[in-house]
Amino acid sequence: MQKRFLIFILFCLFSRLSIAQSYDIVIKNGHVIDPKNNIDAVMDVAISDGKIAAVSKDIDAKQATQVVDAKGMYVVPGLIDIHTHDFYGTEPDHQYENGNLGIAPDGFTFRNGVTTVVDAGSSGWRTFPTFKSQTIDASKTRVLAFLNIVGEGMRSGYEQNENDMDPKMTALVAKRYKDIIVGIKLAHYEGHDWTPADRAVEAGTLAGGIPAMIDFGGSNPPLSIEELFLKHLRPGDIFTHCFGQLGSREYIVDLQTNKVKTFVYEARKRGIIFDVGYGGISFAYSQAIPAAKEGFFPNSISTDIHVGSMNDAMKDMLTCMTKFLAIGMPLHDVIEASTSNPAKEIKHEELGNLSVSSGADVAILDMVKGKFGLFDYTGYKVETDKKLQCEMTIRAGKIVYDLNGIANPIYPPKKVAQSKQDASKGQTH
Repeated sequence: MQKRFLIFILFCLFSRLSIAQSYDIVIKNGHVIDPKNNIDAVMDVAISDGKIAAVSKDIDAKQATQVVDAKGMYVVPGLIDIHTHDFYGTEPDHQYENGNLGIAPDGFTFRNGVTTVVDAGSSGWRTFPTFKSQTIDASKTRVLAFLNIVGEGMRSGYEQNENDMDPKMTALVAKRYKDIIVGIKLAHYEGHDWTPADRAVEAGTLAGGIPAMIDFGGSNPPLSIEELFLKHLRPGDIFTHCFGQLGSREYIVDLQTNKVKTFVYEARKRGIIFDVGYGGISFAYSQAIPAAKEGFFPNSISTDIHVGSMNDAMKDMLTCMTKFLAIGMPLHDVIEASTSNPAKEIKHEELGNLSVSSGADVAILDMVKGKFGLFDYTGYKVETDKKLQCEMTIRAGKIVYDLNGIANPIYPPKKVAQSKQDASKGQTH
């Protein structure tokens, strides 16, 4: 009897060892902010096989191949930038469409905690296959897209061609690539004419109800954004550059009263999405600060990053997020507007969260203390004593950016062994 009992005890011990959880990465002691799951507390995060395996207190770090001590830092879902321009190329006169104003995503995303970008209309139905093959398929960053209503895409001059704004062809291509194309984009059209906006919305409807993102180019007199919001757009459509202040466009804050216009609140209740789309000259503190004082903050924070904007006032995603912190937007809301909100807007709610079994896209952010000047394109400056900085980015369960070597070990053993093997092969040549 005693022998049988001993065998039973040994069986239980070996069974427990065999089912002990092992992880690829465990992030310890970080302040987790996951708005979708209402988490805002110091917790650990475990990652295994490219997915979030656990989010809880006191996960055993001994079970991990790599351990990251994130004490004093924020652990958040990988950031989602839903207004970017990534169709870079070699054509000198093509601008954002296979031209020299687009950027290669991987060079600017991971160092900012961004794991997903959405190209905002650089390609149209005619040029999207090229964009897919040379950028989307070649990027470690997840690249999604708004398809331009103009068949050629965002190429100077071509955007004024109403004859190339074909809702049926646009919808056809959007449906063909439905896992990548998340919406329709209208941009830069100059003229007092609703036809381009209506065709973009029509294409979105024909493509199965995906959103339209509207960037008014300008007209004289400016088109009414009240009419746009309440008569032309559908709930879920996106008004980007929402804090822009240009003479050829109507803006959301009345400069006489310094108040957000009443119909803007009505539009938000109706379901119109307000996106930053910072860009080069599409964000002004004279709009953002009065709105912030009323508690009117954007649904989503995005950069409109391209060769021009990233070297001017905008800079990058974390700078944009820091600017909203500096004018009073709570940190939780800033993270929400950069993760779960944009995921919802593009109807990819599997992104932008740290739910167990979801893809392990994670950003670890530090709040750096100092003296910083955050200016807009007009030269107006807001000073702050803190800014967000990315310490680490994890994409699909792998560390793709580590600013200060906080992973222990810095590289997983398999990668180190492979690197040594490659080095030894190189010495024999």
